[in-house]
Amino acid sequence: MMCIFLLGGAAAKSAQLCLHTWLPDAMEGPSPVSALIHAATMVTAGIFLLVRCSPLLEFSEYTLSIASVLGSLTAFFAATVALCQHDIKRIIAYSTCSQLGYMLFAIGFSGYSFAMFHLFNHAFFKAALFLSAGSIIHSFSIEQDLRRMGGVSQLLPLAFVSTLCGSLSLMGFPFLSGFFSKDAILELAFSTQTSSLGFFSYVLGTISAFLTSFYSIRLLILAFLKLPNGFRSYILAIHDAPLFMAIPLIILFAPSILSGFLTFDVFFSNFWKQSIFILPHHYLADLEFLPISIKLLPTVVSISGATVSFILFFYYPIWSSYKPIYTFLYYKWHFDSINNKFLVFPSLYFGRRITFEVLDRGLFNLWGPEGLAIIANILVRLNHMLQNGLINDYLMVFVLGMCLFLHSIYLNSHFIIEFVIILSISIGTVYTLEYLANYPDEED
Repeated sequence: MMCIFLLGGAAAKSAQLCLHTWLPDAMEGPSPVSALIHAATMVTAGIFLLVRCSPLLEFSEYTLSIASVLGSLTAFFAATVALCQHDIKRIIAYSTCSQLGYMLFAIGFSGYSFAMFHLFNHAFFKAALFLSAGSIIHSFSIEQDLRRMGGVSQLLPLAFVSTLCGSLSLMGFPFLSGFFSKDAILELAFSTQTSSLGFFSYVLGTISAFLTSFYSIRLLILAFLKLPNGFRSYILAIHDAPLFMAIPLIILFAPSILSGFLTFDVFFSNFWKQSIFILPHHYLADLEFLPISIKLLPTVVSISGATVSFILFFYYPIWSSYKPIYTFLYYKWHFDSINNKFLVFPSLYFGRRITFEVLDRGLFNLWGPEGLAIIANILVRLNHMLQNGLINDYLMVFVLGMCLFLHSIYLNSHFIIEFVIILSISIGTVYTLEYLANYPDEED
């Protein structure tokens, strides 16, 4: 159960399926912040947590199975949704969600080093993509809709080259950083001993690779290569990134291309030592002896997705004519509507009707400030009734006080509380009746 809770927390932190809705909505911040969150800090923390908890996860087969299924479904879901989005940052956000799915199902097959290798490579090209998107948005006067862009590859050469390198690495183009890590994860899924889950994850991961190439090339075509479709004033005011924005893009060129090639042997050597624990029967098969067709299939699929996307969006832009499919993917499988109907709106209703009106304004308020004020008001009125100027009432209170005093001295003091309660009720009843008699109702 502890491992299930760890997986649940990591799934929410890393935006896995059903817990992903916050991630695209977090794109309203500045692009450098988005780049930092998606590349190195927030969303990747869940994957890192699971890798560091490998000594626990290795003894929970059920948790590892859930992780493999959840990760492969997330990779497929996020890739399909990114196909039809128009906000350039939202597309990159869903690509992050998809790549995190790859990392999670690698963990499900005890491929902790594979997950960390992909996380490391993903940091570089995802930071390059987000900073490139920020440069494009800045150049288009804070415009983020791809439908109002196009035709600026020559006007924004630095942003175009940076986006191209990041997209090619994301789709797993041969010998770029994403090629080494993503293909290794797919090979791991194919070679795992749990054949049914491995085949399931391998198929969904391969389809997701196709879709990743598809939406990556779509982004490039709509943003840079198609005829301009934006406002004339925006096109005339376009300028490439200034120096302080260009320096990070230039720095990220090299690792986006070379990080996988340079660090492959490091991640799969004795680098981790005792920080990653794998049970003997979970040790990974030697991927070098897989059939060459399995090794080449992800690359062929990625290039095929890029080719189909280029033909479809550059020459025959008919994708949006498939309205039912397009609408279903554009509205993100209606996850937002389902969450709003069954989680958000009931939570808001419960917060208004129960926690606010019944508990806060009702119970807590009556037993708290308002209740104390009512009691104090009643006591003040009763005390005011005692000050009536009648000597017999004053003598009665004086005699009762003396009796109480003598009772407490010469008799057992255990009866004092009972006497005080009876006296208070008697006096309160008498003066309440007198108060009601002196203040008749308005109808009378």
